Amino acid sequence: MADQIVERGGVPVLVCDAEGAPIAGPQDALDLIGAAYAGAEVVAIPAERLHASFYRLSTGVAGEIMQKFVNYRIRLAVVGDISAHVAESGALRDLIRETNKGKQVWFVKDFQELDERLG
Repeated sequence: MADQIVERGGVPVLVCDAEGAPIAGPQDALDLIGAAYAGAEVVAIPAERLHASFYRLSTGVAGEIMQKFVNYRIRLAVVGDISAHVAESGALRDLIRETNKGKQVWFVKDFQELDERLG
């Protein structure tokens, strides 16, 4: 499946293919934002598609990627099990807890949880 815009929870979402190219930096985020401008309000990225450096907060990759989405006012949802990454980093756990309180960036375990948040 290629990246495609579908309605989830009544909201147009660009659902990224889990088999797509790794998302490793801000340019990759901008490419997805550009694709979302075709009508999506949210970009849903499978957790496994994000490069491992995203989950190591000391690299700054997560901050750069999330900031692009905030700047362009496109919501970001990371979808999938990231428990192994969270177990290794208290800072990542804190980031997820804080971002999930907001409306711009969410970390969800599956598409059902995303649908509930959007609905």
